[in-house]
Amino acid sequence: MIYLGADHGGFELKQQIITWLEEWKMPYEDLGAHKMDPADDYPDFAFSVAEKVAENPTEHKGVLACRSAAGVIIAANKVTGVLAVAVHNEESAKHSREHNDANVVGLSGDWMTAEDAKTILYTWLTTEFSGEERHARRLDKIRGKE
Repeated sequence: MIYLGADHGGFELKQQIITWLEEWKMPYEDLGAHKMDPADDYPDFAFSVAEKVAENPTEHKGVLACRSAAGVIIAANKVTGVLAVAVHNEESAKHSREHNDANVVGLSGDWMTAEDAKTILYTWLTTEFSGEERHARRLDKIRGKE
């Protein structure tokens, strides 16, 4: 399952993501915002998505959007079991999955085109963790600090 969340800064991008997930026939649940509200706060949506991902961190994924992607990622990483990253291109999306087994991705509603966001997201969602020993070892160290 893919959980979605965005504040007002990522709302439009999240709505586009819903269209893409339907096009790709990928299951999702939209955790909000469900309407444009310039006064909403990104931690509310980041925590909702991160908590759902943390219920099954190896199977569930989260997609967050805000103006920069930084705020939602800072908040999501406060939830045990979540490995959240902000990505800015296809290469960083692929790397975050293959090397870091990231289970939540942040996308910028301000700094990427819809076309770039679509490519980046598809790459992130379809790339698997490599399972290489060096990467697994490093993730075990991170998880030991949670």
